[in-house]
Amino acid sequence: MELLRPERTFEPYSTSHWILIALIVGGALAMALAGRRYRHVAAVRTHARVFAVVIVVLLLPVLIHRSVPPRWELSHSLPLHLCDLAWMVAAYALWSGQQWAYAATYYWGLTLTPQAVITPALDAPGFPHVDFLEFWAQHLLVIWAAAYLTWGVGRRPGWRDYRSAVAVTLVWMAVTLAFNAAAGTNYGFLSRKPDHPSMLDLLGEWPWYLAVEVAVGMAGWALVTWPWTRRRPPEGRSSGGPEPSPR
Repeated sequence: MELLRPERTFEPYSTSHWILIALIVGGALAMALAGRRYRHVAAVRTHARVFAVVIVVLLLPVLIHRSVPPRWELSHSLPLHLCDLAWMVAAYALWSGQQWAYAATYYWGLTLTPQAVITPALDAPGFPHVDFLEFWAQHLLVIWAAAYLTWGVGRRPGWRDYRSAVAVTLVWMAVTLAFNAAAGTNYGFLSRKPDHPSMLDLLGEWPWYLAVEVAVGMAGWALVTWPWTRRRPPEGRSSGGPEPSPR
């Protein structure tokens, strides 16, 4: 099996890539079904917190590994990519049940993270290289968390959550852009496009693709919010099911 053979460099749409896509989709479905099976509050709290611990146990050591000599490099060792922030927020959402964290996990995990899965910006050998494992674990676990919380546990985003997620994302963009400008880095691909083909190639040149990215992203997030809100009372509620932790 190609996934089990180290490659000189990971290649998009190779056999291993398709296997990983199938694993992400199948795992998300399994997480949603598992969450629906154990929806009473006590089980939700326990399972969600176990999932949060799994995410941290798997990804924190890899973050530390890339942040110490001799692997430390200013250009990629800081946790400033959105995928770094996404897994931390997903773990926090699972552990705490905070609605703003769930909302960010929902929007990032179901719209932005799949883009990285479809057009991965990964220059690394294949399995079991640590960079390969880090990249795919980050994206896989965030998508699974979003699926578990939404279709498993029954959490729901509302328009207040939409505004919250947009605000958090814009703050991340502003802070990361400022850091990139000061340090000469390219976290979040906010200062230039990745070297690999990506969806950003369809959005024009820098800095215009940032404005298009924000506009398209806000429109897309509105579309994935609307189905959950169209049957609600006017005041609405941002959470549509049991929460994974006590208040």
